[in-house]
Amino acid sequence: MQKEKYSVGNILTNLKIDSLNDMQHASVTANQQHADVILLSATGSGKTLAFLLPILERLDPANKNTQALIVVPSRELALQIEKVFKQMGTGYKITACYGGHLRETEENNLIQPPAVIVGTPGRLGDHIRRENITIAAIETLVLDEFDKTLELGFQEEVSFIVESLPNIKKRILTSATEAVDIPAFLVLDQPAKLNFLPENGTPAERLAIKQVLSPENDKVDTLFRLICYLGNRSTIVFCNHREAVERTSKMLSEKSIINTFYHGAMEQQERDAALCKFRNGSVNVLVTTDLAARGLDIPNIRYIVHFHLPHTEDSWTHRNGRTARMEASGTAIVILAPEEKLMPYLADETIETIELPETAKLPEKPKWTTLFIAAGKKDKVNKVDIVGFLAKQAHLKKEDIGLIEVKDFFSFVAVVKSKVGHALEQIKNEKIKNKKVKIDIAR
Repeated sequence: MQKEKYSVGNILTNLKIDSLNDMQHASVTANQQHADVILLSATGSGKTLAFLLPILERLDPANKNTQALIVVPSRELALQIEKVFKQMGTGYKITACYGGHLRETEENNLIQPPAVIVGTPGRLGDHIRRENITIAAIETLVLDEFDKTLELGFQEEVSFIVESLPNIKKRILTSATEAVDIPAFLVLDQPAKLNFLPENGTPAERLAIKQVLSPENDKVDTLFRLICYLGNRSTIVFCNHREAVERTSKMLSEKSIINTFYHGAMEQQERDAALCKFRNGSVNVLVTTDLAARGLDIPNIRYIVHFHLPHTEDSWTHRNGRTARMEASGTAIVILAPEEKLMPYLADETIETIELPETAKLPEKPKWTTLFIAAGKKDKVNKVDIVGFLAKQAHLKKEDIGLIEVKDFFSFVAVVKSKVGHALEQIKNEKIKNKKVKIDIAR
C-alpha cells in the first residue's frame, strides 16, 4: 500500500479542530484492533469523524475503485458526511447518492469510481442494480444511525445492499441509541462495542426540560405565546405528522411569526431552502417532523419545542439531540393539552412549568433575508464569485452578506433585509460568470 496523502494533524487543522475527543480516539483504536465495531454515542458528539478516520486508514491510493460504502437514513446526513470528508482534504474522492434529484447526475459522478460513496438505502440499491457502483473492491461498510436505517421500510433494501457486497472485511455501525436489534444479515464477527451514551440521554447539566400547560386542546395559541416569550432565539418545533407541520407553520405565519417548515414530502430544493433560511438566521423558527431529529448540521439551536408528544423515548432523545450539542446548553419544552400527561420516562426529571405572560409581544424580526440564485457548483459558481458579484453589482458591503450555501445547481445567500430590495433592483439584468441567471427571494 502506498503512503497516505494525509495526516491526522492536517485533517484536524482543515476541520478547525484542536484534537480528537475520547470517543473518537476510542473508535480509531478499536477499529485498528477489530474487524467490526459498534459505536454508540450521543448526537452531536462527533461520530462522523470517528468512522471517517478508520475508513481512511484502510483506503489504498493505488486502488482506483470504490473501497468504502456509508449507508445513512437521510439525504441531509449523506450531504453532511460528504461535506466533512471533503473538508478533511485527504485527496480521495467521495460521492453522495440520494433520492430527490437527478440520478443521472450521480451516474456521471460514478463513471470514475470515488474511493468512498455515502448514500441512502433506496438510491444506493438502485445504483447497485444498475451496476453503476463497482462493488468488488468495497471492503469497508458503515451503517451510520443504523437504528434509523434499519427501521421498517429500510431493512429490505439494506439487506440487499449488504448481500450485494461480496468482499466486506470491516463493518462499522453507529447510533445515538442502544434500543435496537442488529439483524442477522449483517453477519458481525465478534464486534467491539463502544458505549459513550450518557446514562440518561443528553447530559442533564446541559439540557433543561420544561413544560407549558395549554388551556385548550388546540395548542397553537399556546405555541404562539411561547415563541413570543422565548424571543428571537433559534427554535425547532416538532410535530408528529407532515400535515400538522404545514398547518402549524401556516397558523404561526398568520400570527406574524416568521418561520419555515420542513418534512420528507418536500422537493429537495424546498428542503434545502428551508434549512438554509433556518441556518443563516432568515428565520428563527423551524416547524418539522422527526425527519429533522437526526443528521442535520445546524449549530446553536437554543430551544426544542415538542408541540406533539414524541411517540417513543428514542424520538424524545433524538429530537433533544438537536440542542445542547458539544459544550452548548439548550432547553427542551413540552406543550401539554389539558388531557395530556408527561411521558413516563420523565418521571424522575425535575421539570419546571413555564408561566406565559397574558400579553404576547412579537419577537424581533430576523435581520437577514435569503436570496435564491439559479446557479451552483455545476455552473462553476462558488462563494467567492457570489460575494464578488453582490459587492460589485449590488454595491453590498462585506457585513451586508451573510451565510452562503452553494449546491450543485443553485445557491442561497443571506443578505441584510434592509438592503435586499435595492440589491435585487441593481442585479436584475446582470450576469454571473457571463450567464444570466434567475435571482430572487428564496421561497
